[in-house]
Amino acid sequence: MTKKLFFQAIIKFVLGLLMLMVLLFLLAGTIHYYNGWLLLAVLFIPMFIAGIVMMICNPDLLKKRLNVKEEEKEQKAVVALSGMMFLAAFIVAGLSFRFKWMQLPNWVVIIGTVIFLLAYATYAEVLRENAYLSRTVEVQDNQKVIDMGLYGIVRHPMYLATLFLFLSMGLILGSFAILFLYIPIISKRIKNEEKVLEEGLDGYKEYKTKVKYKVIPYIF
Repeated sequence: MTKKLFFQAIIKFVLGLLMLMVLLFLLAGTIHYYNGWLLLAVLFIPMFIAGIVMMICNPDLLKKRLNVKEEEKEQKAVVALSGMMFLAAFIVAGLSFRFKWMQLPNWVVIIGTVIFLLAYATYAEVLRENAYLSRTVEVQDNQKVIDMGLYGIVRHPMYLATLFLFLSMGLILGSFAILFLYIPIISKRIKNEEKVLEEGLDGYKEYKTKVKYKVIPYIF
């Protein structure tokens, strides 16, 4: 563990938290936006715990997760589209609360919260199973194909987790329609990612024949 990595992680965490707080509560026109506070809690508390665990147990993985600089041209477009999608979702959520455009019943919010936490648990399991898991599309030195655990069910369990994370986030905030755009965005990312892995990772083509589904078993 290095001081540089620690401060980099803390700074990104705090900036992310502050940015979401400004977007949600400024646009909502009040700090009494309880769905906003709920989202911040279920998003940032597990994130903080996961960061501490990685810092102590696997700082190399934390370093990979903090790196968001894509080298692939197609992935840069995906990152930009994802950023615009999230910005739009949070803006609409705050304004929707202020002007009462859409208010989902509490039972829907509760279901969304449960799905979010289950998806976060899946995310944590993927991190445990795959030490090569980077936020950028690349083939790392000495990387091997992971085909056990969740990777024995779908080829991209991280995207399975993030798909349900983002859609359930929309249920909590009431801006789920916008977050459905994540489906075509992630499809574009996976298409390019699999091309990179096929070209640079030994055994990946064979792995594709063994595990048929990309994200959701029997569907996609």
